[in-house]
Amino acid sequence: MLDWTTRHCRYFHRQFSQHALLYTEMVTTGAIEHAKYDHLLFSPQENPVALQLGGSDPAALARCAKIAEDRGYAEINLNVGCPSDRVQNGMFGACLMGKKALVADCVRAMQDTVSIPVTVKTRIGIDEFDDYAFLQQFIETVMNAGCNEFIVHARKAWLSGLSPKQNREIPPLNYERVYQLKQDYPHLWISINGGIKTIEEMQTHLQYVDGVMVGREAYQNPALLGYVDQALFEADTPVVTPVQAIEKMFPYIEQELQRGTHLNHMTNPLLGAFQNCKGARQYRRHISENAYKPNAGIEILQQALDFVR
Repeated sequence: MLDWTTRHCRYFHRQFSQHALLYTEMVTTGAIEHAKYDHLLFSPQENPVALQLGGSDPAALARCAKIAEDRGYAEINLNVGCPSDRVQNGMFGACLMGKKALVADCVRAMQDTVSIPVTVKTRIGIDEFDDYAFLQQFIETVMNAGCNEFIVHARKAWLSGLSPKQNREIPPLNYERVYQLKQDYPHLWISINGGIKTIEEMQTHLQYVDGVMVGREAYQNPALLGYVDQALFEADTPVVTPVQAIEKMFPYIEQELQRGTHLNHMTNPLLGAFQNCKGARQYRRHISENAYKPNAGIEILQQALDFVR
């Protein structure tokens, strides 16, 4: 999620779960190849991490996929699901569902270049092209190019008339269509995305598909991730509490502060850690009012945690 699943956010989420696959923000090929800022910077401790790429030039995608593989990313995920106008103007995201042959060419170019998995995140349809036959044609075309894994947001996207936020809320969810994909293509790895908020909902979906992607709920309520390893991966490890996860972040934050990173650049993902807990409001307010100040350090978080211990 753009500006949300930053490297600091992913490092925080990794403290809760050792097994969940984490995803970067969507990064365009142009940003990787031409921007002054290193958009692929990440810590090996975040792994496994999938780089979510945005683009439609097979050669550029192949070059960027190779760079990511060399940097240590575990997977390349091509975004064919984002419906924003800015993304469409760059010819990537959900509009590519209408250009299935081009998506296949992109996948094939990356598959020929890297040895790590190349996956595709998509919607169930776009605009008036939202029947199951359209989705099948898209999946089969891309599958024949070598893609064996699809993450399917169980809503269609309207390419005009709705904002990205509205596209996450107004088109109705159709989980059964994603289940049908898995039933009709049992050899593919099918993950489901969209509106999933609890461990119980994840467990229900996993009776029909292979994986579950959770976006905004994981960001806004990261404590949810503390139960993932035990409930979904059957790990024999204790549940990680938000206090424990934040304290485990301290060495990383200290290191980043020494590198010149401002504290408030690292604290946004931590604000939702204590949903419905006593003292959560004071915790959030203390961080929000102090983390932006010059020379703000780890003591701001230590003081904030006193409200929720």
